[in-house]
Amino acid sequence: MDRASGGLRFEGAPGLPPVQGSPYGPPDRAGGIALVQQGDRLMEQSEPDQALAVYSRATAAADRDVAAAAVYGMGNALYRLDRDDEALQAWERVTAMGEAPVTYLAWRQVAAARVKARDLEGALEAYRQCERRAPPQDRPEIQSRLGWLSKETGNSRAAGRYFARSRGDTLPPIATYLTIAVTVIVSLLAMQNATYIRGESIGGPLESQLQLDKIAVAHGELYRLLSVVLVHDPSSSIPFHLLFNMYALWFVGPLVEKMYGARLFLFFYVMAGISASIASYVFGPSVDTVGASGAIFGLFGVILVATRYHMAILDSQGRAIAAQMGFLIVLNLAIGFSGVLGNVDNMAHIGGLLAGIWLALLVPPNGVPTLLSFWQNQRGEPSRLSRLGPLVLGVIALVGVLAAGYSVGTSQWQDRLEPIESTGHVIVMAAPATPPATYELLLS
Repeated sequence: MDRASGGLRFEGAPGLPPVQGSPYGPPDRAGGIALVQQGDRLMEQSEPDQALAVYSRATAAADRDVAAAAVYGMGNALYRLDRDDEALQAWERVTAMGEAPVTYLAWRQVAAARVKARDLEGALEAYRQCERRAPPQDRPEIQSRLGWLSKETGNSRAAGRYFARSRGDTLPPIATYLTIAVTVIVSLLAMQNATYIRGESIGGPLESQLQLDKIAVAHGELYRLLSVVLVHDPSSSIPFHLLFNMYALWFVGPLVEKMYGARLFLFFYVMAGISASIASYVFGPSVDTVGASGAIFGLFGVILVATRYHMAILDSQGRAIAAQMGFLIVLNLAIGFSGVLGNVDNMAHIGGLLAGIWLALLVPPNGVPTLLSFWQNQRGEPSRLSRLGPLVLGVIALVGVLAAGYSVGTSQWQDRLEPIESTGHVIVMAAPATPPATYELLLS
């Protein structure tokens, strides 16, 4: 018995090109690969009987990966010849040969064959093996099949877990909820410490330390470019500004986190927030500004690109949210430019939006399948370096633009610095006591 072919032995067809050694002797790695490729071409030409003979010769290769690929090809050829039992035997032999590039594909074929034979328990085990080895773009499909098989075998609890995994909602959007919690706590503390005259806030010490005070930024307090997202306009007894922005973050944040994961969600949010502040610093109003909607506009841009450009495949809830992005962006920018809501820093909105769009163009979603992933070559995932390269270069370019913007803004605001002497230190005079411009966000 020929162990490499899983107990199946076939004579080579006369006239096939010889490989190293005798015409039917064990091929070396290069010769085995050539035989497997020849078998693949014959399968594409609908010649499974000839492909079977070619694959059979390659099973004798000393290289395990080549031999496994040959046995896997034999299984496919046997299946095309309606020799289902022998095909299953070949695929199972691949799974017993150790890990190889075709092991995952062999487990998929074993699972499908067992489903066809109504061996649901065997199919469940085969799909569990698939899930362990599946590339990211295939996992939702495998998990969905595990869900249906679990349901068919009466395990409703397991079915629910697998269906949840297939939707990508196994874990709550912790990063989104944490961002909301921190923002609400800091904003409420700032409001509590604010000073009110005739019911109107003129700010407080915490707000003055965190808001986008452009003179202070020009004086070197760069932390304000990000801390501004933590405070909101306390000018009325009901914090509408905070409520609107946190509702918007609750609305879109979980979808971004589902598509990209918690770390990239936070990265997008931070970079969009800083970009919004730089845009306001260079092009925005002269007054101090507060609010998180520049960063939230960045998340709008991420969703827009992920669904329109990368074609992320979402569930019905995700599609419903994504369908509103274009409308929400246009509506909010139009309201900001119209002046209906008073002081709205639309430059911050635009800066955050452009940053989100730019970053999302560089990084396809990794938490949900995309249209591109279904066309991916079976030779494997691109290397980590090839995936990170465009992101690193793109982030460097964005940081360069932000640095240039900071330089331009500082040259504008340095002219307004009014230092005074106090206990031997240079202190920057506060900006005029006008209510902060807010990044208002109106959602329909």
